Amino acid sequence: MPGGPLSEISFLTVAETATLMRVSKMTIYRLVHSGELPAIRVQRSFRIPEHAVREYLSQHQDIAH
Repeated sequence: MPGGPLSEISFLTVAETATLMRVSKMTIYRLVHSGELPAIRVQRSFRIPEHAVREYLSQHQDIAH
């Protein structure tokens, strides 16, 4: 579906998301499985929408302060 709504979404792998968030891949898997971080399953791996990572980080940025 070229030009459809999914073509506008950038997806990240679990490893890319972990690097971006500076956490382990296991932490990302926990967030995905708990539903805190939305993801889609592509065969045996997950893809996380980049906007969901940014949203998660913005919602949790004040926790460390």
